[in-house]
Amino acid sequence: MRYAIYGAGSLGTVLGAYITKNGGEIDLINRNRAHVDALNEKGARITGTTDMTVPVHAITPDEMTGKYDVILLMTKQLNNRKVVTNLKDFLTEDGVIVTLQNGLPEPLIAEIVGSDHTMGCTVEWGATMSESGVCILTSAPDSLSFHMGKMDGISDKQFKTVTDLLELMCPVHEEENLIGARWSKLLINSTFSGLGTVVGGVFGDVSENKEARKVALYCMKECIDVGHASGATFAPVQGKNITKLFYWTNGLKKAFASFLMPIAMKKHRNIEPSMLRDIRNGKMCEIDEINGIICAYGRKYGVATPVNDRIVEIIKKEQGGEITPKAENIKLFEDLV
Repeated sequence: MRYAIYGAGSLGTVLGAYITKNGGEIDLINRNRAHVDALNEKGARITGTTDMTVPVHAITPDEMTGKYDVILLMTKQLNNRKVVTNLKDFLTEDGVIVTLQNGLPEPLIAEIVGSDHTMGCTVEWGATMSESGVCILTSAPDSLSFHMGKMDGISDKQFKTVTDLLELMCPVHEEENLIGARWSKLLINSTFSGLGTVVGGVFGDVSENKEARKVALYCMKECIDVGHASGATFAPVQGKNITKLFYWTNGLKKAFASFLMPIAMKKHRNIEPSMLRDIRNGKMCEIDEINGIICAYGRKYGVATPVNDRIVEIIKKEQGGEITPKAENIKLFEDLV
């Protein structure tokens, strides 16, 4: 069988290193020639909460040949229609595209390749790239996991193939409630990636700062209200019912959620938002696919999302160079919270 990680940036490089280290063979595909060359010449260097260098096989998209049984899709969603349409020709007859992207990407992918070739997976850990060929794992080793679900038509054999592949890195939890898992991950990303990008910091700069934590609680509540309005039932995250822990309707529950937040995020406090890295590198970020999705669903179902609207507004200004990501930006929410 042939496997590939398409969009092997920080997360994909770490995943590819673990899979290869533990006996798997997988192509790491990335458009960045310098990164591809460094991976092939020096191996994938993973630092942070682990320390290893693993020889891997990396190529650019134009070097792809043949067909793959599993393509792990880890690009940004910005060009999903074009990317997935192209990848369709590289799938075997029973091949699957497994999206490990943020947001709610499965419906569009299934529209292009069919639901019987589409699986979704949420990544419960973080990483960042420090230089070509070198990535930093920012989550604690004992907190690494995947939650994976399938669209209609995916066979048990296909599911097991992907599970066996991903388990070369860390545990894979089968998720019957795929949409609920997506909304749970969206809750975390919109809050900590969104506000982390606003303040120019890591997840811990949101969860451990009193002012930022206050805004985060409102961001979470909006996401949960919108998700429930859409009919979603939020799935547990690493065994924890996050809506029960963080949804508040009165001062006491709000205070408890605020107290709990830095504890719950401790093992992931050093994750740097990919949106922040994109802005610092002069690239377009995924704000419309993360906080923007909550706003869009809010408008569709009649749920107000003022904090998420403001996060989108601020990050687009950061992206356009009008303002700089910095801690003081949290004051831009004072009229809302």
